[in-house]
Amino acid sequence: MNSKNTLPAYFLGKPEEVCIVSPDIKKSMTGLIKLGIGPWKVYTFDPGTVSDQTYYGKPAKWALRVAFAKPDDLIWEIMQPLWGPSIMADFLESNGEGIQHIAFDLDGLPWEERLAEFARRGFPVAQSGVWAGKCRFAFYDTQAVTGMCFESYLFDDDWVDPEPDYCFPE
Repeated sequence: MNSKNTLPAYFLGKPEEVCIVSPDIKKSMTGLIKLGIGPWKVYTFDPGTVSDQTYYGKPAKWALRVAFAKPDDLIWEIMQPLWGPSIMADFLESNGEGIQHIAFDLDGLPWEERLAEFARRGFPVAQSGVWAGKCRFAFYDTQAVTGMCFESYLFDDDWVDPEPDYCFPE
């Protein structure tokens, strides 16, 4: 049997980001710098910087320390849960430190269509928010069947990176 005739159409697009969840963001950044991944811009994602926070479909308040590095075409991200319910804290508790999610560009699919396509395939939003009022993001409940979470995000056309809390190395 030809599996191409039975597979649903591919819609994820290009992988853009790999995220490691860590209990110690500084330790993880230090280790990744030894592999040439860095420098890092570090931000706090909390109710003051991320609006419309959800956790499994319900409003929630949570905080994460988030670091980004882009040594080439792929963005590297590290997330450290700080407080509140989050799929990152859940991952640490059940799996320990490691790759928790991959983000995809979804070939430019409009935001509502992204959410609907994941839901249609059985993967509702597990956590979401809007960073700095201009970057929507959603993590989908794919871990049970893939071992990790999938993410999509969408920056407004006038996006400018916010000033980081700090850079590493400084």
